[in-house]
Amino acid sequence: MLSLFMPLLLTLLLPTLKSKNSWHISIASLMLLSLWTTLKFLPMEFYPQVPSVSILMNDALSVPLVILTLWISSLMLLASYSILMKSSSKFYFMFLVLTLNLILAFTFSASNLLLFYILFEASLIPTVLIILGWGYQPERLQASFYMMLYTVSASLPLLMAILYSFNSSQSLSFSILYTMNAPSPSLSFVYSLMLTFAFFVKMPLYTTHLWLPKAHVEAPVAGSMILAGILLKLGAYGIIRTASMATFMCTSLSSIIISLSMWGAVITSMICIRQTDLKSLIAYSSVGHMGLLTAGLMTNSSWGWEGSLTMMLAHGLCSSALFALANMTYESTNTRSLFLTKGLLMYFPAMSFWWFIFAAGDMAAPTSMNLLGEILLLTSVLSVSSFMVMPIGLISFLAAAYSLYLFTATQHGAFPKFSNPMALYMTRNYYILTLHSIPLYLLVLKVDFISNWLF
Repeated sequence: MLSLFMPLLLTLLLPTLKSKNSWHISIASLMLLSLWTTLKFLPMEFYPQVPSVSILMNDALSVPLVILTLWISSLMLLASYSILMKSSSKFYFMFLVLTLNLILAFTFSASNLLLFYILFEASLIPTVLIILGWGYQPERLQASFYMMLYTVSASLPLLMAILYSFNSSQSLSFSILYTMNAPSPSLSFVYSLMLTFAFFVKMPLYTTHLWLPKAHVEAPVAGSMILAGILLKLGAYGIIRTASMATFMCTSLSSIIISLSMWGAVITSMICIRQTDLKSLIAYSSVGHMGLLTAGLMTNSSWGWEGSLTMMLAHGLCSSALFALANMTYESTNTRSLFLTKGLLMYFPAMSFWWFIFAAGDMAAPTSMNLLGEILLLTSVLSVSSFMVMPIGLISFLAAAYSLYLFTATQHGAFPKFSNPMALYMTRNYYILTLHSIPLYLLVLKVDFISNWLF
């Protein structure tokens, strides 16, 4: 993996270039690194032998997420072109984005639980700085405070669980912790909850999700894309990595978490239908999708884990594209209100096509990766309890309802007179959406790139 991370470290020097093309060089570098990593490391086996002296590892779980990180980071720079044109602090913005990209890539490749924890927390710093520095409204300070409060508070029990793990096994390497003996029955419940609570908040699990809509609404387009596309996946990744230590996955508590996740997904899907803010609707839909992903993980089955990885990649691409579309629409109309954003189909039929493509992907229509992920996840949840058929049916129906509501509310009606019709005609916008859609709809034809546990 050093062959990947040395070029990533060098990308931090790109913002210092005096050339006007440093922005474009950064985008091209991240895209080329993503493609090179895909060709070099995929497909590969899960749980490889990790040398005891190595701090990095790569397997069938981490490599797809590293590739997704590089891909989304390049697209979020491309989507933030207005900052390059208008902001006098574009150097700091590029440096924060590239630093966050490096931290996330290291996080997914960490072979040590303590290193993973440090990087897990470090990813919060550039994210908060991006929201504070380039957010839309004064409320971005409150949104950043919510985000810090929820994630840092939940991470303190995780640190205590890590110290207990080191005391028990004298090592924090994932390859050794997989074989660690479970704690005593009197401690197993508390230990498992401390170990995974931070990941549930990060995903986020319903009841711990209140920070997410606030952060999304106040973040710039780059912050929303990286938050929905990558940062939420850290929680699911952490649960998979620590699954062998979390003993409640084999107990009755997992059924409670599955029920909370599924019914939470139903409730947040209902909330989506009542939203009037474009970004808030997309943010709440992310909570619903991640609730389904959490339920699949808690089944502790191969189909559940396989579906979780597939859903992580699919949701990362689809939600990132939807936030990019929301920003393109905002740059044209200067509003995120669904009452004012109307009639795009009349003036921008090509952009309406992209709205339909990603709204269809959000509701798991064929042939998107979302469909494959939901089939695997829903089947694994039904294998645990047939009573889950009701929330599954409601989730599927409501996902279609709010996705179609999103499409019809923005595309039909009278086009607002105060908008800028030319803002959506930029070629850059079509590049962004095309580069999101290619992996979202074509990777399903090559499933073994991301599905080596099952296939």
